Amino acid sequence: MRRYHVTTFGCQMNAHDSERIKGMLEELGLGEATDAEAADVLVFNTCTIREKPDTKFAAYLGQAIARKRERPGTVIAVGGCYAEAQRERLFDLYPEVDVAFGPGSIPHLGEWLGAGGFGVARGSFGLDDRAFAGELPMHRERPFQAWVQISMGCNSKCSYCIVPAVRGREISRRPGEVVAEVTRLAADGVREVTLLGQNVNSWGRDLLPDIRTEFGELLRACDAIDGVERIRFTSPHPKDFRAPVIAAMAECDAVCEHAHLPLQSGSTRILKAMRRTYTRERYLRLVDELRAAVPDLALTTDLIVGFPGETEADFRDTLAAVEEVGYDAAFTFVYSPRAGTDAASMEDQIADDVKRDRIERLVEVVQRVAQRCNEARVGRVEEVLVEGPSRTDPALFRGRTRRNTTVNFTGTAEPGELVEVRIEAATSTTLRGAQAVAAAA
Repeated sequence: MRRYHVTTFGCQMNAHDSERIKGMLEELGLGEATDAEAADVLVFNTCTIREKPDTKFAAYLGQAIARKRERPGTVIAVGGCYAEAQRERLFDLYPEVDVAFGPGSIPHLGEWLGAGGFGVARGSFGLDDRAFAGELPMHRERPFQAWVQISMGCNSKCSYCIVPAVRGREISRRPGEVVAEVTRLAADGVREVTLLGQNVNSWGRDLLPDIRTEFGELLRACDAIDGVERIRFTSPHPKDFRAPVIAAMAECDAVCEHAHLPLQSGSTRILKAMRRTYTRERYLRLVDELRAAVPDLALTTDLIVGFPGETEADFRDTLAAVEEVGYDAAFTFVYSPRAGTDAASMEDQIADDVKRDRIERLVEVVQRVAQRCNEARVGRVEEVLVEGPSRTDPALFRGRTRRNTTVNFTGTAEPGELVEVRIEAATSTTLRGAQAVAAAA
């Protein structure tokens, strides 16, 4: 049997896409290789939102090219955002690549691989070929959890972001298609679904005038499906967190008490330069509205340091916002210029040593605040969806709370089971505890 290996870079949307890629390759008759060395087909699902993924991908691709020179029958396929961004010159840069496909053209990968025969003809698919992958076979990492793509592309025009250029304008899946997929997943034993979109809570607006709907309605429709016990969604935009969505979060039993709410900067001046379309004050009002509706809400965020023109005062506004909001976790990034974005040509680019200093100071504050949030959970009993053994101690189980916090715990449990865990200790990133009384299966 010929074998494949998929290497995934970047966001949760890419993780979802890779599950579809794996499912499609297996339908073509390939088996999954445990490592790239044993694979006949090497697929790279790439990210290009920052410089670091580009660099990492180049290193992996260099290794793949070396293997192909030793084994000329090896097929190399490059997908995702980097493939779209470099579409016009990818084959010039890397002549050994056989196939390139953009984020929305996964269904075409099977065509180029020749229904398992690997009569590969060099070619590429991009934005003009976009289609939802919802009907493709799926290879899920865990049988009880699933990603569900509800939209692709983005209509926002953030000055630092390459996503609209590589994923195109926003296209929403029809609500019936989403509900049908979630219903199938529930019948297949999935207990937790995560709805995915580049800007997930603006879903549905482009369906007008044929369909009048919005994201809050979709949450309610998914909540009504028997068997679905947890619903998550990512990534929302603060500007689109409107009253119907907040009400659905508060009223739907399956929707988890967690919102990922990207701030990016705590400075209104920098937010304007980023074209985020909200102010610091508006963001903080939204935080108050969310917590009033969902009192035990966990909030996580994305933060960028070193955006062009960021002063020490602007940076301190970000530190202060982290303290004021009290984030349970944050993804922190050093600003990385992306060719084709407006921010890349802005004046007042920040020196690397200043960026390094600021990211270190930001991480310290984020970790301290997150530690405080997690310590507040000690003594509580949390519902945990068991994912498997702990990554650091096989004697422990690992799972996640409804608030999306990782818990390592002692007990007797099976992956996919919902159990009650009494929290006994906390770090800035995880909780630790002991199993209490099992929840109803």
